[in-house]
Amino acid sequence: MAFTASDITTLREQTGAGMLDCKNALTECNGDMAKAADWLREKGIAKAAKKASRIAAEGSVFLYNHMNGKIGVMLELNCETDFVAKNPDFQTLGHDICLHIAANAPKYVSKDEVDDSELQKEREILKAQVINEGKPEAMADKIVDGKISKFYKDVCLLEQDFVKDPSVTVNQLISDAIAKIGEKISVRRFARFVMGEGLEKRQDNLAEEVEKQIKG
Repeated sequence: MAFTASDITTLREQTGAGMLDCKNALTECNGDMAKAADWLREKGIAKAAKKASRIAAEGSVFLYNHMNGKIGVMLELNCETDFVAKNPDFQTLGHDICLHIAANAPKYVSKDEVDDSELQKEREILKAQVINEGKPEAMADKIVDGKISKFYKDVCLLEQDFVKDPSVTVNQLISDAIAKIGEKISVRRFARFVMGEGLEKRQDNLAEEVEKQIKG
């Protein structure tokens, strides 16, 4: 059974799930709206989406050291209740996200946080690359639109493939945790520190240093 863009929109309004999830559900269920809604609920997607509008003011600040203290991560992961903040699954999620941040070095939590000027600069660079590759300028913008999704994966935590399981994104990892735990969970902010980052190490010439010491 075929389905239309209108069907996807209708399913989204009924379940609160994302457009892509609704499209996948309708594809899996051959366009059957009722079965697709059940499919989303079985996957926990609809349940997680409906919780997205709730306020998550509790949670924990996670601290994580990597490579014997060479990389450090601080993460604020929010939930709705203090009870869930102490839940082992929530604690594991926080640790796993910290591990991911240490390994993949995202700059932002989500697409919404990307600075407009940085995004524009990236689009200009990508467009120049496309044109230099010989693609018609009239097609360049559409090609760049496709490449921008790769840029988001590079810099946005929620868009990245989870380092321990690349078959899911960090956003899907959180959605799965929401479905399991039963509360809204969200990443509010994070910071990643690298030992010595931004500092220039001293590069003295050993022979000159020895000569200075001899001359007194």
